[in-house]
Amino acid sequence: MIDYLPLKRITAMHLDEIQQAVAQTVASGWYLQGESVARFEKEYANYIGTSHCVSCANGLDALRLIFRAYIEMGIMRPGDEVIVPANTYIASILAISENNLIPVLVEPDIDTLQIDNRLIESHITARTRAILIVHLYGRCAHTTNIARLCQKHKIRLIEDNAQAHGCTFEGKRTGSLGDAAAHSFYPGKNLGALGDAGAITTNNEQLAQIIRTLANYGSSRKYVFPLKGMNSRMDELQAAVLSIKLKYLDRDNLHRKRIAQRFVEEIKNRCIILPQAVGRDNVNHIFPILCPHRNSLQQHLQTHGIGTLIHYPIPPHRQQAYAEWNNISLPITEKIHNQELSLPCHPAMTDEETTAVIDSLNRFHE
Repeated sequence: MIDYLPLKRITAMHLDEIQQAVAQTVASGWYLQGESVARFEKEYANYIGTSHCVSCANGLDALRLIFRAYIEMGIMRPGDEVIVPANTYIASILAISENNLIPVLVEPDIDTLQIDNRLIESHITARTRAILIVHLYGRCAHTTNIARLCQKHKIRLIEDNAQAHGCTFEGKRTGSLGDAAAHSFYPGKNLGALGDAGAITTNNEQLAQIIRTLANYGSSRKYVFPLKGMNSRMDELQAAVLSIKLKYLDRDNLHRKRIAQRFVEEIKNRCIILPQAVGRDNVNHIFPILCPHRNSLQQHLQTHGIGTLIHYPIPPHRQQAYAEWNNISLPITEKIHNQELSLPCHPAMTDEETTAVIDSLNRFHE
């Protein structure tokens, strides 16, 4: 069986170092807001290329904290609009609506599966305060046109970098391209913890300070609460593990890229569409293909011992949580969600497993 994402095998690649780091943390007797978290924040800020990194409990909190901080700063207020891709995981949208901001959905480009930067300006209004780009599947969503639009209309650029640790744009890492970025270290990510964890990166010192205060109950120093905050902290164990795995992130991403390159070059099946990167970097957190006969293809692969996932079977605008959008027509997003299938692509994957996936795909016919 070729599992879609064998986390046990992936963890085993660095198991000795991880176990040592965990043991040292346990023995230290300090489990929150200690040296491991401070060290990882510094290391990750240096890696991404920003002045500040503020750790938190998970990727959704990272997004929520960014929008909440901008509200505290008076830059955004309830009722303001945030442009967001229609093709995304729902967390990107939840963070906007939870802060009483209005998500404005923009269709993706079918070739890149990222927000179509040609459509963004037509959605900008006097109430638009930010564009949230999502580096979905590990593909860079940023373009020079998006940067130009933010500058022209004086709006913030926020990145959802949950799936793209290590991705780059013109020599800079995603997570450093906009005004602020949210990161998730969910175990299945390219840089994954052994539980939930997240972070915010930014070059804005005031923003970083407000986010850090909000994430600590609204406290800037012990028992002093200038803001109504929340409890969202990364623990010492997760930070210690992430510091180990960060050392190998670029190497692991390179392995993912090699697998992806073989997929692109060797999958030869008229039933299968391979979305193109179109010159943008891709760290292949997810390798998506499109197939009009997706369910049959998934069953075919399962029969041959190959695990797959669907990212995602129901688009956000069709979810009950956003019932007010259920009658909206977003045909490109809907096509992606009806046809997308994710292939195994991870740093523990062998050449033999890659060959088996390719051969099985090439044998499929409807």
